[in-house]
Amino acid sequence: MDGDLLLLASDALNRLKEAPPPDEGHAQLLACLEGRAILRTSTGNTELALAEALDRFAHLGLAALIDHTLLKADARPQDIDRLAAEALEYGFASVCVEPCWVARAVSTLAGSRIRVCTVAGFPLGSNTAVNKAREAAESLDLGAQEVDVVLAIGAAKAGLWTEVALEFRAVRKATEGAVLKVILETCLLTDEEKRQACELALAEGLDWVKTSTGFSTSGATVADVALMRTAVGSRAGVKASGGIRTYAQALAMVQAGATRLGVSQSIAIARGEGANASAGY
Repeated sequence: MDGDLLLLASDALNRLKEAPPPDEGHAQLLACLEGRAILRTSTGNTELALAEALDRFAHLGLAALIDHTLLKADARPQDIDRLAAEALEYGFASVCVEPCWVARAVSTLAGSRIRVCTVAGFPLGSNTAVNKAREAAESLDLGAQEVDVVLAIGAAKAGLWTEVALEFRAVRKATEGAVLKVILETCLLTDEEKRQACELALAEGLDWVKTSTGFSTSGATVADVALMRTAVGSRAGVKASGGIRTYAQALAMVQAGATRLGVSQSIAIARGEGANASAGY
């Protein structure tokens, strides 16, 4: 198998080691690069041209790439419990919840392979670096395994890249041993600013770059995912989030280079369906 493609799929492959294989005639899509795909099938892992995979299999499952997300201000305990139950049923990569719900999600998912993801400096990115680092560290103390921190967008727009780098460094230090993603809020950045942020994230040891909070002027685009994948190569993950509500949209993001999807319409996507275009993250 292609080495770079294997690196892109490594996160999913590691999480799925003990998971039951897909049913015969189905496959899990784990990563794409330049028209090639790594699939997990009933007989093992294989690399195929994506076009061939789409012809050969009745369904290419995306559930293993999904961060099942609920970041609404009015989320209640029963909503978090339902989110966790759905993640267990469909085999999503993680649940992504606000920090106040981390402990509950961790408790509900204890003993499972579903990870708990949360956010820091969300959704504006305007907290100080110290506060972002403390918020992330507290979430890890509560049991979170992944943190999505929002870029200091104003600093990036002002060209204050040293400040951005120092913030990355502070949050990375506070989250050592955990998965750290930076949310760029791509709709507010120029292409050059997106590339610069990706390069700094790599330099400071962050694990993933992510498109959007889902709370700004727009969400993920195929073009931005492709730009970010080109910027980080196979050295980091790319998470597409914001406005992804159908299977077709999700598949396009993976084809462009995304290896994780932050969505609230997770069940419809996992089933290969469309969803209400006005609903959700």
